[in-house]
Amino acid sequence: MATFGTLSDRLTQALANLRGKGVLTASDIDGTVREIRRALLDADVNLEVVKQFTAAVRERALGAAENKALNPAQQVVQIVNEELIGILGGQQRRLEFAKNPPTVIMLAGLQGAGKTTLAGKLAKWLETDGHTPLLVAADLQRPNAVQQLQVVGEQAGATVYAPEPGNGVGDPVKVAKDAMRFARDKQHDVVIIDTAGRLGVDAELMKQAANIRRATDPDEVLFVIDAMIGQDAVATAKAFQDGVDFTGVVLTKLDGDARGGAALSVASVTGRPILFASTGEKLTDFEPFHPDRMASRILDLGDILTLIEQAQQAFDEEEALEVAQKLATATFTLEDFLKQMQQLRNMGSLKKMIGMLPGARGMREQLENFDEREIVRTEAIIQSMTPAERRNPKILNGSRRARIARGSGMSVTDVNQLVSRFEQAAKMMKTVARGGVPQVPGMGPIPGASYGRGKAQKKKQSGSRSGNPAKRAAENAALAAGRPTGPQTAGGAGFGLGNRPGGPSEEDLAAMQKLLGR
Repeated sequence: MATFGTLSDRLTQALANLRGKGVLTASDIDGTVREIRRALLDADVNLEVVKQFTAAVRERALGAAENKALNPAQQVVQIVNEELIGILGGQQRRLEFAKNPPTVIMLAGLQGAGKTTLAGKLAKWLETDGHTPLLVAADLQRPNAVQQLQVVGEQAGATVYAPEPGNGVGDPVKVAKDAMRFARDKQHDVVIIDTAGRLGVDAELMKQAANIRRATDPDEVLFVIDAMIGQDAVATAKAFQDGVDFTGVVLTKLDGDARGGAALSVASVTGRPILFASTGEKLTDFEPFHPDRMASRILDLGDILTLIEQAQQAFDEEEALEVAQKLATATFTLEDFLKQMQQLRNMGSLKKMIGMLPGARGMREQLENFDEREIVRTEAIIQSMTPAERRNPKILNGSRRARIARGSGMSVTDVNQLVSRFEQAAKMMKTVARGGVPQVPGMGPIPGASYGRGKAQKKKQSGSRSGNPAKRAAENAALAAGRPTGPQTAGGAGFGLGNRPGGPSEEDLAAMQKLLGR
């Protein structure tokens, strides 16, 4: 994630210096711990958290070095990973639902933290899990907060309860109470209450939030915190914990470029777990928070589990089996390719997905230069083709390609490059489907590989259709008589003539004379 980018680079570099050493000394460990301390402080992690973290890492790392571990450098990486999981909250905690619906979730936090947008994201996430959430507009203080929640609710496909116009008009406590009755009458099993915030912590804000909590008795109170606000995150979290108390934390704006380390301190300082993380502006940029997966991302160890979960949500299992069958039978077309690209786009940003792979930090420059709009351009080219052209690109002549280029707003060169890449990929897939090893451009041949010759070439038939009329007549006569022909039976004669064993018979010579008109 962008918020922890600098911290990830610093920690990765500090640990990389250990990997080339077979034996670690106390000075090696002290130097590494010193670099880790600087990285955490530069990232705005709370000072007390940094002290506890580095002390635990140093103590455990010295123990691993003294035990003569097989690979002490990897031991240190594992220790840092485990301690980082600890300050992020340890085990993941899920939402706790009420035994008797509706489950009430109250959102609290400062103004600008992203509570209203988060309400829509949470509603959409709950809907995918089979729930029927109700959004409650209890933020009657901020201008147009009610209208914003209605827009977000419409985008998320959730019902919004907004009896008051807001903009300073209405009683938020009464709205929250009435919303509970409305939810029971309309059979909504989850109620999400969007409360008002302020630019800073004040008594009025805390009093209003506390009154709403007493009136609704929520099952979860989620403290929404902006990951970009620096050290104020810890002070704000403590103030809300003392004034309202909360059961969990939600981190927002993790796609920003701030240092964001203070957000790592919240779980450790307050003792409350982080439940969710918001990673972008779209309603789908929302995911449950896994401390172990987040620690792996920060240390550039990858997050394959989250990547798999996103793929399972975006890709249809039946379509995937159908595509696999087409690949096996070499009938994969541009139409199938278009469907696969559209499903890939449903997973979200490709940069984010690639960033979940282990070692992705080493590809930072390539990731930054990657233009995700290239997929949109490719879709435009394929969608400008007719169904027949998508199924059979071989019919694309010059005029057709010019028409496709005009229809997609691209150049003929772009169309040619797309078709060429697809044909190369189709050949490779066909080779793999037949059990061969594809010839990858830019690589030499692999010894022992068949390169697409799934079946052995048929042995050349003995004898050939010669261009010499006399020899062809002799070969035809020999084949009709069931005798082998060809140079190997000719006893070394240039045209297979002569009286040596295997030469032409009297019938062959008669046929030759007849053919020559003799």
